[in-house]
Amino acid sequence: MALIVCKFGGTSVASPERIQKVARRLIERKQAGNDVVAVVSAMGKTTDELVGLANAINADPPAREMDRLLSTGEQVSMALLAMAIEARGYNSMSFTGRQAGIETDATHAKAKIVKVHNDRIKKALEAGVIPVIAGFQGIDARGDMTTLGRGGSDTTAVAVAWGIGADVCEIYSDVDGVYTADPRICPHARKLDEISYDDMLEMSGAGSGVLQMRAVEFAKKYHVVIHSRSAFTDTEGTYVKEATDMMEEAVITGIAHDTSEVKVTIRGVPDNTGVAAKLFSALAGNMVNTDMIIQNVSEDGVTDISFTCPGADLARARETLDRIVPEIRAREVSVDEDIAKVSLVGTGMKSSPGVAAKAFSVLGEAHINILAISTSPIRLSMVIDAGQVASAVQLLHTAFGLDSDSVFEETQLSAEEIAAKMNKGR
Repeated sequence: MALIVCKFGGTSVASPERIQKVARRLIERKQAGNDVVAVVSAMGKTTDELVGLANAINADPPAREMDRLLSTGEQVSMALLAMAIEARGYNSMSFTGRQAGIETDATHAKAKIVKVHNDRIKKALEAGVIPVIAGFQGIDARGDMTTLGRGGSDTTAVAVAWGIGADVCEIYSDVDGVYTADPRICPHARKLDEISYDDMLEMSGAGSGVLQMRAVEFAKKYHVVIHSRSAFTDTEGTYVKEATDMMEEAVITGIAHDTSEVKVTIRGVPDNTGVAAKLFSALAGNMVNTDMIIQNVSEDGVTDISFTCPGADLARARETLDRIVPEIRAREVSVDEDIAKVSLVGTGMKSSPGVAAKAFSVLGEAHINILAISTSPIRLSMVIDAGQVASAVQLLHTAFGLDSDSVFEETQLSAEEIAAKMNKGR
């Protein structure tokens, strides 16, 4: 008998019919002799709709009240799923983040989990109940509701799995595992049976939307095995776990892309000591998450500095630069929103020279211009024009021998849902 945490995303619980399917799946796991805990996201586009309601009332809603509002989406899902399980003759109880013992810091909208109090969930399991926990939310030391940021239900599930000592954390979504690239733009992408924490962290950070990066960080820190799998089939997915020798044999594990970032360039920056520190300290102080940073060679005592950041941070970046650029006596600021980041990820890159040269050659032959480059021991990221991202991913995927003989077919989502996923974050 195993103790399993099963997390279901918004697509999996988007309708009463899909909630009923989730209930059946949980009961099947229970009937097989397992103890099961469910973690759920809000139904479908509920979170986006709640954000729209808030903005219709207040263009700059208080962070505390936004967390209070957004937390209701998951609470609807948890109650409905518990009802569906009860309707099938099995005991179930729903729990908010607070009731499940998810204690966080006091940072609204991006709270971090600091502790998991597992008493109520363990007691429910001992009583034969299937607990259903609202993802994405917790409670701070003052008793205020907090949320964990986009995709935070993944983090909730991993934290709960660690807190109760689960054998595995199964994260169900509309894809059946982790692929070597996004199969919606690279049809010959291959599903991985397993991937290391380190590779998955880099893939998530580089734009792969299968698992939230914070959830993988939490899993790595506390050795929680994640099983990423489909909510619509019973096939095995991808296990995220400690690296094995077999994992390290491949030079490139996968290729991720991200179209949600923007590139900001500050021109005519005086090339003086401390100017860059002042600039990026101001951006960090306004919660702007900078990614790649490029500084040109100084000419006549001035230089250009560029950086990339999430599109969601652009308003705060503009606000900061409007204040700081006159202070540092820079000339002007320009923003390019039509960019994409393509990243090669693989633990094997550490001992395989020539990856960068091959990638640059492949893109150069296709006349795809590289605007910026950054590296880590297991990642190479390149910024290119957004309109060329599909071609770049496909060419690199083929060049590094990642293509599968089979062609991916999307069967579970409507065209509207696929388009929404492709444009997420834009």
